[in-house]
Amino acid sequence: MRGVRWRRIASQVGRSVVVWAVSTVTMLALAGLLPDFRLQSADGDSATRIAVTAACGAGAFGILSAVVWPLLVRLLLLVPAFVLGLLVFFLNGSLLLLALRVNPSGRGEAAPETAVIVAAVMSAVASATGAALAVRDDETYRRRLHRLATRGRRARPPCPTAPGLLCVQLDGVGHDVLTDAVGKGLMPTVARWMSTGDGARPAAGGAPPSHRLTPWRTDWSSQTGASQLGILHGSTFDVPAFRWYEKDRGEVMVCNRPTSAVELQRRAVLRTGDGGLLSVDGASRGNLFSGGAGEQALVLSIAARRRTRANRSRAGYFAYFCDPANAVRTALSFVAEVAREIGQSTRARLKGQRPRVGRGGLYPLIRAFATVVERDVVVAAVMGDMLAGRTAVYADLVAYDEVAHHSGPRSRDAEKVLRRLDRCLALLEGVAEQAPRPYRIVVLSDHGQSPGETFRARYGLTLGDLVRAGCGLHVPRRAERTRSGAEARAAVRAALRRPVEENGEHHRPARGSEPIVLASGNLGLVSFPDVPHRMTKEEIDARHPALLSTLANHPGIGFLLVRSEAHGGVVLGAYGAEIPLAGLDDDSGPLARFGPGAADAVRRTHSFPHTADIMVNSAHDPADGEVLAFEEQIGSHGGLGGAQSRPFLLWPRDLSAPVEDGAELAGAEHVHRVLRRWLGELDGPRIPLTTDVEEERVA
Repeated sequence: MRGVRWRRIASQVGRSVVVWAVSTVTMLALAGLLPDFRLQSADGDSATRIAVTAACGAGAFGILSAVVWPLLVRLLLLVPAFVLGLLVFFLNGSLLLLALRVNPSGRGEAAPETAVIVAAVMSAVASATGAALAVRDDETYRRRLHRLATRGRRARPPCPTAPGLLCVQLDGVGHDVLTDAVGKGLMPTVARWMSTGDGARPAAGGAPPSHRLTPWRTDWSSQTGASQLGILHGSTFDVPAFRWYEKDRGEVMVCNRPTSAVELQRRAVLRTGDGGLLSVDGASRGNLFSGGAGEQALVLSIAARRRTRANRSRAGYFAYFCDPANAVRTALSFVAEVAREIGQSTRARLKGQRPRVGRGGLYPLIRAFATVVERDVVVAAVMGDMLAGRTAVYADLVAYDEVAHHSGPRSRDAEKVLRRLDRCLALLEGVAEQAPRPYRIVVLSDHGQSPGETFRARYGLTLGDLVRAGCGLHVPRRAERTRSGAEARAAVRAALRRPVEENGEHHRPARGSEPIVLASGNLGLVSFPDVPHRMTKEEIDARHPALLSTLANHPGIGFLLVRSEAHGGVVLGAYGAEIPLAGLDDDSGPLARFGPGAADAVRRTHSFPHTADIMVNSAHDPADGEVLAFEEQIGSHGGLGGAQSRPFLLWPRDLSAPVEDGAELAGAEHVHRVLRRWLGELDGPRIPLTTDVEEERVA
C-alpha cells in the first residue's frame, strides 16, 4: 500500500515537472516572438540566465494560478456572473505581471496588453499538457475530473451500483430537424446511438445500449416554460402561453422572468403534491425550474431568491472557471462566437436573404453566451454530477434554440450549432466511462421550431396594431417591433441581476380600458385589464363590435378562442366560422389545418383560470410548415402549427417503451410520468413529499 502511495506521489511530481518544463519553453518562445515581453535585462544576459528567469517565471505563474485564481473566482461570485467572463483576460494577465514581479531572478517585464496574451497562451498550454498526461493514467484522469464534483461539497455516502439517469434537453430541436441532422452526418454521436449498437465503443459495465427515437406532442403552449415545468414538476396547468396577463393579480407573467418562474414552480408543486423529478439526489443545470434538485446551477427559478450556500445558483460558475485554462478557453470562444455571428448576419444581409430579422445590438453577445458560456458551464457541471454519482440529472442546452430564432431552424448557422451539441453528447458519454456508477443517457427536446417570416414583416403592422384598429383606437403610423423573448436573453439578464422586462411590458401594467396584447411566438393573447373576469364573446362584441371579425378575417390569423355564454367556448375563423369546443371532433373548422391533437390542446387551454379574453393563433401553411410569428423571430414556437409542436425523445432500448405501440406521447406531463417510471426501473428513489408542500397543502 505504501509503495502504491509513493508511486502515485512520484507520478504526480513527474507530471508537474513536465508541465513546468513545457511552460518554461512556452515562455521563452513568447519572449522571442513578442517585442513587449522580455526575460533579460536591457544590457543582455546569457542563455542560462534567461532560461533560469523563464523557469522561475513559469513556476511562479503556475503557483499563482493554482492558489490565487480560485480565490479570485470565489470572490467574483459576489458580482454578476456574466462579468466574470469579461474579466478573465485582465485577471490572468495580472497574475502574470505579479509572477514577473516576484521572480527571484529580478528579470522579466511585459506591457499590460502583452501580459494578457502571454498569460492566455501559457494557461492553455499548461492545461493541455496536464490533461494529456493525466489521460494516460485512468485513475489520475478520474481524480482530475472528480474535483469538479467534490469541490466545496460535504462527503457523500457510497455511490449506489444501480444506473443513474441523465437527461439532456436540446432546447428547440424538433423531431424532424434531429432526423435530418443525423441523415446529413451532422450528429455522428446521435447517429451511433440510433444504430443497432454495432461498433459502439464500450462504456462502464459493457457496451452501451442503442437508443430509440420517438416524437411527442406539446400542448398549445409549445414553449420551454410550459414543457419544462411539465417535464420536471409534472404539471402544465394554467400556463396558457410564454407570457400572459393575470387579472386577479394585475401582473404580466413571463416564464423566463425569475419571479414568475418561482411562482409557477410553487403552483406546480402545490398542484402535484411532490417536489419534482429531481427531488432525491438530483441535479438541475441550466433550467428554468429546479425540479426539486438539491444541486442547482444556472437555474432561473432560484435567481430571484436570497442567495445562501444551499441555493447559490452561480456556484457552477466557480466550479468551471476556477481553472484559468477553462476561463481563457471559454473567453476566447466567446469572442470568436461574437465575430462569427457578426460575419453570418452581415453575409445574410448582403445576400438579401428572406425572411430575416435584425441581429444587431446586444444579440451577438447574447448568442455567444448561449452557445459558449452557458454550454461550457452546464456541460462541466453535468460532468461533475456524473462523477459524483448523482441519481438523476437534468440539463438544458439552449444554444440551438437561440440561433434558430434569428437564423432559421434549418439554416447553416443552426446546423453548425447542432454539430457542437453532438460533441457535447460525445463528451458526456466519455465521462460516463469514468463515473462510479453506470448511466442511462436520455436526450430530449421541449419543443420544435416552425419557420416563417414575422407578422409585422408581411403585413406592416403588429398584432397590437391590429387589435387597436379593431377597437377603434389610434394606431401608430410606424409599427413597433415586438422583440424576441428567447430563454438565453433571460439567462443573461439573470446573470447580470437585471430585471426581465419584455417588449416594453411593465411588471404590473396600469389598469385601463385599452387592451393588453402579448405575444408568444405565433400565439397572441388579448386581455382587457379593466374587466375583472374573462370576457365572453357577447361582452366583447358589445364593447368592440368590429374587433373579433377584424381579427378572425385577417389573412395572417388562423383562428381565435373566446369564451361564450351559449357554448362555454368557441373557435372563430374567417368568413364567420364559429365552432363550439364541444363540436370540434365533428367539425374542426379552422383547426383542420393544424393537425391531430389541436382540438384537445385548445379545449385544455380553455379550462385554465388565466386564459386570455382572446387567444389568437397565427395562420399556418401545412404545405411548408410555416407560421407567422408575432415576435421578431423567423424560427418561432409558442402556438400551434408545424414542427414547433413536435419535439423528440431519444431513449435507451433497455428502458421500457414510453408508450404502447400505436399510442401517442402527448404532453409534457406524460413525458414526466415516463421519466418517473424509468427512474423506478433503474431502482431509483421514490419522489418524496417535501415539508414545504405538506405545509402549503394543510394551509
